Amino acid sequence: MALDPHDLFGIDAEFAPEQRAIRDVVAKFVDAEVLPTIARDFDAQRFPRELVAGLADLGILGGSIEGYDCPGLDAISYGLVCQQLERGDSALRSFVSVQSSLCMYPIDTYGSVEQKARYLPAMARGEVIGCFGLTEAHGGSDPANLRTRAVRRGDDWVLNGEKTWITNAPIADLALIWADTEDGIRGFLIDRDTPGFETREIERKYSLRASTTGTIFLDDVVVGDEQRLPGSEVGLKAPLSCLTQARYGIAWGVLGAGEACLRAVLDYTGTREMFGRPLAATQAMQLRLADMARRLTTGQVLALQLARNKERGVLHPSQVSLAKWNNCRLAIDIARDARDMLGGAGITSDHVAIRHALNLESVITYEGTETVHQLAIGRELTGHNAF
Repeated sequence: MALDPHDLFGIDAEFAPEQRAIRDVVAKFVDAEVLPTIARDFDAQRFPRELVAGLADLGILGGSIEGYDCPGLDAISYGLVCQQLERGDSALRSFVSVQSSLCMYPIDTYGSVEQKARYLPAMARGEVIGCFGLTEAHGGSDPANLRTRAVRRGDDWVLNGEKTWITNAPIADLALIWADTEDGIRGFLIDRDTPGFETREIERKYSLRASTTGTIFLDDVVVGDEQRLPGSEVGLKAPLSCLTQARYGIAWGVLGAGEACLRAVLDYTGTREMFGRPLAATQAMQLRLADMARRLTTGQVLALQLARNKERGVLHPSQVSLAKWNNCRLAIDIARDARDMLGGAGITSDHVAIRHALNLESVITYEGTETVHQLAIGRELTGHNAF
Protein backbone atom coordinates (compact mmCIF):
# COMPACT_ATOMS: atom_id res chain seq x y z
CA MET A 1 0.00 0.00 0.00
CA ALA A 2 1.42 3.34 -1.05
CA LEU A 3 1.54 6.10 1.54
CA ASP A 4 0.17 9.59 0.99
CA PRO A 5 3.33 11.75 0.90
CA HIS A 6 1.41 14.52 2.66
CA ASP A 7 -0.06 12.26 5.37
CA LEU A 8 2.44 9.49 6.14
CA PHE A 9 0.62 8.29 9.27
CA GLY A 10 -2.90 8.38 7.86
CA ILE A 11 -4.01 11.04 10.35
CA ASP A 12 -6.70 12.21 7.94
CA ALA A 13 -8.63 9.04 8.76
CA GLU A 14 -8.88 10.22 12.39
CA PHE A 15 -11.11 13.10 11.35
CA ALA A 16 -14.87 12.70 11.04
CA PRO A 17 -16.43 13.33 7.60
CA GLU A 18 -17.97 16.61 8.75
CA GLN A 19 -14.59 17.76 10.10
CA ARG A 20 -12.94 17.02 6.77
CA ALA A 21 -15.78 18.82 4.98
CA ILE A 22 -15.24 21.99 7.04
CA ARG A 23 -11.50 21.78 6.39
CA ASP A 24 -12.01 21.34 2.67
CA VAL A 25 -14.36 24.31 2.39
CA VAL A 26 -11.79 26.56 4.07
CA ALA A 27 -9.00 25.07 1.94
CA LYS A 28 -10.92 25.92 -1.24
CA PHE A 29 -11.41 29.48 0.01
CA VAL A 30 -7.68 29.80 0.71
CA ASP A 31 -6.79 28.41 -2.72
CA ALA A 32 -9.24 30.62 -4.59
CA GLU A 33 -9.31 33.85 -2.61
CA VAL A 34 -6.09 34.07 -0.61
CA LEU A 35 -3.17 32.48 -2.42
CA PRO A 36 -3.55 34.40 -5.71
CA THR A 37 -3.00 37.79 -4.02
CA ILE A 38 -1.49 37.29 -0.56
CA ALA A 39 2.12 37.71 -1.71
CA ARG A 40 1.26 41.15 -3.12
CA ASP A 41 -0.52 42.07 0.11
CA PHE A 42 2.53 40.95 2.08
CA ASP A 43 4.84 43.00 -0.17
CA ALA A 44 2.62 46.08 0.24
CA GLN A 45 2.16 45.61 4.02
CA ARG A 46 -1.59 45.57 3.43
CA PHE A 47 -4.26 43.64 5.31
CA PRO A 48 -6.75 42.20 2.77
CA ARG A 49 -9.84 43.48 4.52
CA GLU A 50 -11.99 42.47 1.57
CA LEU A 51 -11.57 38.86 2.70
CA VAL A 52 -13.40 39.45 5.99
CA ALA A 53 -16.84 39.07 4.40
CA GLY A 54 -15.75 35.80 2.84
CA LEU A 55 -14.46 34.51 6.17
CA ALA A 56 -17.80 35.40 7.75
CA ASP A 57 -19.68 33.65 4.94
CA LEU A 58 -17.66 30.50 5.69
CA GLY A 59 -19.25 30.54 9.15
CA ILE A 60 -16.00 30.24 11.09
CA LEU A 61 -15.89 33.47 13.10
CA GLY A 62 -16.63 32.75 16.72
CA GLY A 63 -15.01 29.32 16.67
CA SER A 64 -16.53 27.05 19.29
CA ILE A 65 -19.15 29.52 20.56
CA GLU A 66 -22.71 28.18 20.54
CA GLY A 67 -25.52 30.52 19.56
CA TYR A 68 -25.45 34.22 18.64
CA ASP A 69 -24.94 33.24 14.95
CA CYS A 70 -21.64 31.56 15.87
CA PRO A 71 -20.63 28.20 14.35
CA GLY A 72 -20.21 26.04 17.47
CA LEU A 73 -17.28 24.15 15.96
CA ASP A 74 -15.75 21.21 17.78
CA ALA A 75 -12.08 21.44 18.77
CA ILE A 76 -10.71 19.44 15.83
CA SER A 77 -12.76 21.36 13.26
CA TYR A 78 -11.57 24.70 14.61
CA GLY A 79 -7.99 23.44 14.58
CA LEU A 80 -8.29 22.33 10.97
CA VAL A 81 -9.74 25.74 10.07
CA CYS A 82 -6.72 27.45 11.62
CA GLN A 83 -4.36 25.08 9.82
CA GLN A 84 -5.84 25.88 6.42
CA LEU A 85 -5.94 29.62 7.07
CA GLU A 86 -2.27 29.67 8.04
CA ARG A 87 -1.42 27.61 4.99
CA GLY A 88 -2.51 30.78 3.21
CA ASP A 89 -0.78 33.23 5.54
CA SER A 90 -0.30 33.71 9.27
CA ALA A 91 -2.02 37.09 8.95
CA LEU A 92 -5.30 35.44 8.02
CA ARG A 93 -5.19 32.96 10.91
CA SER A 94 -4.15 35.79 13.25
CA PHE A 95 -7.19 37.82 12.24
CA VAL A 96 -9.57 34.93 12.88
CA SER A 97 -7.77 34.02 16.10
CA VAL A 98 -8.04 37.54 17.51
CA GLN A 99 -11.65 37.91 16.42
CA SER A 100 -12.72 34.51 17.72
CA SER A 101 -10.48 33.54 20.64
CA LEU A 102 -9.34 36.87 22.04
CA CYS A 103 -12.48 38.96 21.57
CA MET A 104 -15.59 36.85 21.04
CA TYR A 105 -14.57 34.11 23.49
CA PRO A 106 -14.20 36.49 26.48
CA ILE A 107 -17.45 38.26 25.63
CA ASP A 108 -19.20 34.87 25.56
CA THR A 109 -17.43 33.61 28.69
CA TYR A 110 -17.27 36.72 30.86
CA GLY A 111 -19.77 39.11 29.30
CA SER A 112 -23.32 40.02 30.24
CA VAL A 113 -26.35 38.83 28.29
CA GLU A 114 -26.67 42.33 26.84
CA GLN A 115 -23.02 42.41 25.75
CA LYS A 116 -23.32 39.03 24.07
CA ALA A 117 -26.46 40.02 22.18
CA ARG A 118 -24.98 43.35 21.12
CA TYR A 119 -21.59 42.22 19.89
CA LEU A 120 -21.41 38.49 19.12
CA PRO A 121 -23.82 38.25 16.15
CA ALA A 122 -22.28 41.33 14.51
CA MET A 123 -18.77 39.94 15.05
CA ALA A 124 -19.79 36.55 13.62
CA ARG A 125 -21.01 38.37 10.50
CA GLY A 126 -17.74 40.30 10.26
CA GLU A 127 -19.57 43.61 10.70
CA VAL A 128 -17.69 44.41 13.91
CA ILE A 129 -13.95 43.73 14.08
CA GLY A 130 -12.36 43.31 17.49
CA CYS A 131 -8.92 43.60 19.04
CA PHE A 132 -7.46 42.46 22.37
CA GLY A 133 -5.58 45.06 24.39
CA LEU A 134 -3.38 43.40 27.00
CA THR A 135 0.26 43.92 25.94
CA GLU A 136 2.10 47.06 27.03
CA ALA A 137 5.50 48.24 25.83
CA HIS A 138 7.24 47.82 29.20
CA GLY A 139 5.46 44.59 30.16
CA GLY A 140 6.02 42.09 27.37
CA SER A 141 6.04 38.62 28.89
CA ASP A 142 4.95 40.00 32.28
CA PRO A 143 1.25 40.75 31.68
CA ALA A 144 0.62 41.47 35.36
CA ASN A 145 2.79 44.58 35.07
CA LEU A 146 -0.04 46.76 33.77
CA ARG A 147 0.12 50.54 33.81
CA THR A 148 -3.21 51.06 32.10
CA ARG A 149 -5.60 52.15 34.81
CA ALA A 150 -9.37 52.21 35.12
CA VAL A 151 -10.73 54.44 37.89
CA ARG A 152 -14.34 54.36 39.06
CA ARG A 153 -16.17 57.68 38.82
CA GLY A 154 -19.78 57.31 39.83
CA ASP A 155 -21.45 54.90 37.42
CA ASP A 156 -18.60 55.28 34.91
CA TRP A 157 -15.00 54.19 34.49
CA VAL A 158 -12.17 56.42 33.30
CA LEU A 159 -9.34 54.63 31.48
CA ASN A 160 -5.85 55.93 30.80
CA GLY A 161 -2.91 54.06 29.33
CA GLU A 162 -1.33 52.62 26.21
CA LYS A 163 -1.35 49.18 24.59
CA THR A 164 1.00 48.12 21.83
CA TRP A 165 1.58 45.30 19.33
CA ILE A 166 -2.18 44.87 19.11
CA THR A 167 -3.33 42.86 16.09
CA ASN A 168 -6.33 44.43 14.29
CA ALA A 169 -6.09 47.64 16.35
CA PRO A 170 -5.95 50.03 13.36
CA ILE A 171 -9.16 48.60 11.87
CA ALA A 172 -10.98 47.47 15.01
CA ASP A 173 -14.48 48.68 15.76
CA LEU A 174 -14.26 47.27 19.28
CA ALA A 175 -11.33 46.93 21.70
CA LEU A 176 -11.27 44.66 24.74
CA ILE A 177 -8.97 46.54 27.09
CA TRP A 178 -7.51 44.97 30.22
CA ALA A 179 -6.83 47.55 32.91
CA ASP A 180 -5.75 47.62 36.53
CA THR A 181 -8.34 48.82 39.03
CA GLU A 182 -8.32 49.14 42.80
CA ASP A 183 -9.93 45.69 42.89
CA GLY A 184 -7.59 44.04 40.38
CA ILE A 185 -7.43 43.57 36.60
CA ARG A 186 -10.71 43.88 34.72
CA GLY A 187 -11.79 43.85 31.09
CA PHE A 188 -13.62 46.73 29.38
CA LEU A 189 -15.31 46.85 25.97
CA ILE A 190 -14.55 50.13 24.22
CA ASP A 191 -16.15 51.15 20.94
CA ARG A 192 -13.89 52.97 18.48
CA ASP A 193 -15.95 56.17 18.49
CA THR A 194 -15.51 56.61 22.26
CA PRO A 195 -13.82 60.01 22.92
CA GLY A 196 -10.17 59.66 23.96
CA PHE A 197 -9.70 56.33 22.16
CA GLU A 198 -7.08 56.40 19.39
CA THR A 199 -5.09 53.85 17.40
CA ARG A 200 -1.93 54.18 15.35
CA GLU A 201 -0.54 51.57 12.94
CA ILE A 202 2.94 50.16 13.50
CA GLU A 203 4.93 50.60 10.29
CA ARG A 204 8.10 49.04 8.83
CA LYS A 205 7.32 45.50 9.94
CA TYR A 206 9.22 42.69 8.27
CA SER A 207 6.93 40.01 9.65
CA LEU A 208 3.14 39.58 9.44
CA ARG A 209 3.15 42.28 6.79
CA ALA A 210 -0.33 41.27 5.58
CA SER A 211 -1.64 41.76 9.12
CA THR A 212 -2.44 45.14 10.63
CA THR A 213 -0.82 45.86 13.98
CA GLY A 214 -1.09 48.97 16.10
CA THR A 215 -0.80 50.91 19.31
CA ILE A 216 -3.85 51.94 21.32
CA PHE A 217 -3.91 55.23 23.23
CA LEU A 218 -6.42 55.78 26.03
CA ASP A 219 -6.72 59.40 27.16
CA ASP A 220 -9.45 59.85 29.79
CA VAL A 221 -11.68 57.34 28.01
CA VAL A 222 -15.03 57.24 29.82
CA VAL A 223 -17.26 54.17 29.59
CA GLY A 224 -20.30 53.13 31.58
CA ASP A 225 -20.21 50.17 33.93
CA GLU A 226 -22.29 48.27 31.36
CA GLN A 227 -19.11 48.10 29.22
CA ARG A 228 -17.17 46.23 31.91
CA LEU A 229 -17.03 42.45 31.49
CA PRO A 230 -18.84 41.43 34.68
CA GLY A 231 -17.29 37.98 34.85
CA SER A 232 -13.71 39.18 34.45
CA GLU A 233 -13.13 40.29 38.02
CA VAL A 234 -10.61 37.56 38.73
CA GLY A 235 -7.26 39.22 38.04
CA LEU A 236 -5.19 37.71 35.24
CA LYS A 237 -7.17 34.47 35.10
CA ALA A 238 -9.62 35.86 32.54
CA PRO A 239 -7.14 37.33 30.01
CA LEU A 240 -4.86 34.31 30.36
CA SER A 241 -7.78 32.00 29.60
CA CYS A 242 -8.27 33.94 26.36
CA LEU A 243 -4.59 33.44 25.50
CA THR A 244 -4.97 29.71 26.10
CA GLN A 245 -7.75 29.62 23.51
CA ALA A 246 -5.65 31.59 21.01
CA ARG A 247 -2.55 29.45 21.60
CA TYR A 248 -4.62 26.35 20.89
CA GLY A 249 -5.42 27.73 17.43
CA ILE A 250 -1.78 28.64 16.85
CA ALA A 251 -0.62 25.10 17.65
CA TRP A 252 -2.78 23.91 14.75
CA GLY A 253 -2.30 26.90 12.49
CA VAL A 254 1.48 26.82 12.17
CA LEU A 255 1.26 23.28 10.81
CA GLY A 256 -0.39 24.82 7.76
CA ALA A 257 2.58 27.12 7.22
CA GLY A 258 4.94 24.17 7.53
CA GLU A 259 2.82 22.12 5.13
CA ALA A 260 2.85 24.92 2.56
CA CYS A 261 6.64 25.09 2.70
CA LEU A 262 7.06 21.31 2.40
CA ARG A 263 4.73 21.15 -0.60
CA ALA A 264 6.58 24.02 -2.27
CA VAL A 265 9.94 22.33 -1.84
CA LEU A 266 8.61 18.97 -3.04
CA ASP A 267 7.34 20.64 -6.20
CA TYR A 268 10.56 22.58 -6.73
CA THR A 269 13.01 19.75 -6.12
CA GLY A 270 10.92 17.38 -8.21
CA THR A 271 11.23 19.56 -11.31
CA ARG A 272 14.56 21.34 -10.86
CA GLU A 273 17.36 19.35 -12.50
CA MET A 274 21.03 19.60 -11.66
CA PHE A 275 23.84 17.37 -12.91
CA GLY A 276 21.42 15.36 -14.98
CA ARG A 277 18.83 14.46 -12.34
CA PRO A 278 16.08 16.11 -10.26
CA LEU A 279 17.17 17.60 -6.96
CA ALA A 280 14.62 15.31 -5.31
CA ALA A 281 16.70 12.31 -6.39
CA THR A 282 19.68 13.37 -4.26
CA GLN A 283 20.36 12.06 -0.78
CA ALA A 284 20.87 15.55 0.66
CA MET A 285 17.41 16.73 -0.41
CA GLN A 286 15.65 13.53 0.62
CA LEU A 287 17.16 13.66 4.11
CA ARG A 288 15.93 17.23 4.57
CA LEU A 289 12.49 16.48 3.14
CA ALA A 290 12.16 13.43 5.37
CA ASP A 291 13.03 15.53 8.41
CA MET A 292 10.34 18.07 7.48
CA ALA A 293 7.79 15.26 7.19
CA ARG A 294 8.87 13.84 10.56
CA ARG A 295 8.40 17.19 12.25
CA LEU A 296 5.03 17.87 10.67
CA THR A 297 3.72 14.40 11.48
CA THR A 298 4.66 14.61 15.16
CA GLY A 299 3.22 18.12 15.34
CA GLN A 300 -0.06 16.94 13.83
CA VAL A 301 -0.32 14.08 16.32
CA LEU A 302 0.36 16.50 19.16
CA ALA A 303 -2.32 18.90 17.91
CA LEU A 304 -4.82 16.05 17.55
CA GLN A 305 -4.28 14.88 21.12
CA LEU A 306 -4.55 18.48 22.29
CA ALA A 307 -7.95 18.69 20.58
CA ARG A 308 -9.10 15.46 22.18
CA ASN A 309 -8.13 16.78 25.62
CA LYS A 310 -10.05 19.97 24.87
CA GLU A 311 -13.14 18.06 23.81
CA ARG A 312 -13.01 15.98 27.00
CA GLY A 313 -12.70 19.10 29.13
CA VAL A 314 -9.30 18.10 30.54
CA LEU A 315 -7.13 20.56 28.62
CA HIS A 316 -4.40 22.11 30.78
CA PRO A 317 -2.71 25.42 29.87
CA SER A 318 0.72 23.77 30.08
CA GLN A 319 -0.34 21.25 27.44
CA VAL A 320 -1.17 24.18 25.19
CA SER A 321 2.21 25.72 26.02
CA LEU A 322 4.02 22.54 25.00
CA ALA A 323 2.10 22.31 21.73
CA LYS A 324 2.53 26.00 20.88
CA TRP A 325 6.25 25.83 21.62
CA ASN A 326 6.83 22.56 19.74
CA ASN A 327 4.75 23.35 16.68
CA CYS A 328 5.97 26.93 16.24
CA ARG A 329 9.55 25.71 16.48
CA LEU A 330 9.05 22.93 13.90
CA ALA A 331 7.21 25.28 11.54
CA ILE A 332 9.84 28.00 11.58
CA ASP A 333 12.63 25.45 11.19
CA ILE A 334 10.85 23.95 8.17
CA ALA A 335 10.25 27.38 6.63
CA ARG A 336 13.88 28.40 7.06
CA ASP A 337 15.16 25.14 5.63
CA ALA A 338 12.71 25.36 2.73
CA ARG A 339 13.97 28.83 1.93
CA ASP A 340 17.50 27.47 1.76
CA MET A 341 16.50 24.50 -0.40
CA LEU A 342 14.90 26.85 -2.90
CA GLY A 343 18.26 28.51 -3.44
CA GLY A 344 18.43 32.13 -4.48
CA ALA A 345 14.82 32.03 -5.69
CA GLY A 346 13.77 31.34 -2.13
CA ILE A 347 14.35 34.89 -1.00
CA THR A 348 11.56 36.29 -3.20
CA SER A 349 7.85 36.30 -2.39
CA ASP A 350 7.28 34.38 -5.63
CA HIS A 351 7.88 31.39 -3.36
CA VAL A 352 6.01 30.92 -0.07
CA ALA A 353 8.94 29.93 2.15
CA ILE A 354 10.41 33.37 2.90
CA ARG A 355 6.95 34.81 3.63
CA HIS A 356 6.12 32.01 6.05
CA ALA A 357 9.58 32.15 7.64
CA LEU A 358 9.24 35.87 8.30
CA ASN A 359 5.68 35.53 9.59
CA LEU A 360 6.66 32.75 11.96
CA GLU A 361 9.22 35.05 13.59
CA SER A 362 6.18 36.82 15.03
CA VAL A 363 4.08 33.74 15.69
CA ILE A 364 6.85 32.08 17.71
CA THR A 365 7.06 35.28 19.77
CA TYR A 366 3.47 36.41 20.35
CA GLU A 367 0.99 34.71 22.68
CA GLY A 368 3.98 33.80 24.86
CA THR A 369 7.56 33.53 23.68
CA GLU A 370 9.25 30.18 23.28
CA THR A 371 11.09 30.76 26.58
CA VAL A 372 7.85 31.51 28.44
CA HIS A 373 6.36 28.21 27.29
CA GLN A 374 9.53 26.30 28.13
CA LEU A 375 9.41 27.73 31.65
CA ALA A 376 5.74 26.78 31.94
CA ILE A 377 6.70 23.17 31.22
CA GLY A 378 9.67 23.46 33.57
CA ARG A 379 7.33 24.55 36.32
CA GLU A 380 5.11 21.54 35.72
CA LEU A 381 8.12 19.21 35.86
CA THR A 382 9.81 20.65 38.94
CA GLY A 383 7.10 22.41 40.92
CA HIS A 384 9.26 25.57 40.99
CA ASN A 385 8.27 28.85 39.35
CA ALA A 386 11.34 30.27 37.58
CA PHE A 387 9.60 33.28 36.05
